[in-house]
Amino acid sequence: MGQSDNLKSYLSERKNSLAKRQRAAMIMTHVVCGYPSFEDNWKELEVMEEFGVDLVELQFPFSEPSADGPLFVKANQEAIKNGVRVQDCFDFMSKVTAHFSFKVVMMGYFNTIFKTGQRTFLERLKGAGGYGFIVPDLPIEEAGELHGIAKEMGLSPVVLMTPTNSDQRLAELAQTADGFVYTVARKGVTGSNTDMDSELAEFIARCKQFTDVPLAVGFGVSHAHDIEFIGQHADIAVIGTAALKAWETGKEQGLRDFFTQLLH
Repeated sequence: MGQSDNLKSYLSERKNSLAKRQRAAMIMTHVVCGYPSFEDNWKELEVMEEFGVDLVELQFPFSEPSADGPLFVKANQEAIKNGVRVQDCFDFMSKVTAHFSFKVVMMGYFNTIFKTGQRTFLERLKGAGGYGFIVPDLPIEEAGELHGIAKEMGLSPVVLMTPTNSDQRLAELAQTADGFVYTVARKGVTGSNTDMDSELAEFIARCKQFTDVPLAVGFGVSHAHDIEFIGQHADIAVIGTAALKAWETGKEQGLRDFFTQLLH
């Protein structure tokens, strides 16, 4: 069985155990490799494991992270300034996947993959125990080679669906969707609050018409009622900026307090 099948079956198992775990939705969190440091990353992940997160995006730092809000832009730039390299991220991912129970996907920008070489990058990703990748700046029209190699290796290319996509575009995106789909809760970049309302529910329902893979909802998720809402309409709540803010203000205790209110 390839890792792609494993991701599907893993998410299916995690979804089936939600009631037992008293969760409304599965949880995916986000960590920028090397920011503030790899030691901090490890401590963040320990707290995340403590609270039973299901998936973690490990972001490979990039100088122009176009889909990210101000806090993650700063995190990317600081990590690069601190000398974090692609190999450091793979080394860290290997340690993470060997130690923690959640599954890991790589998040980053296509330039990083292009410079490494597409096949080489995916070989290293698989070797480090990654289950897939999210590359928000790579249109599916230009992703044929990368997605083809991923399929061959059993890795999941995670596509993004946005509220501005036409039905025709959602259908095209669904053709390449694997593992899960990242549905972007609103226009713009990550980091600011999102209204969890009927408009978002309608958008999620539109996405469901075109794919039956699990749907992750991200951009602005920060409160327990957001998780409840996502659980009613989709499968995975993506927690990014709010968790990093909690870490920056209160380290481990700040992050624990944040997850306690989020997942009560």
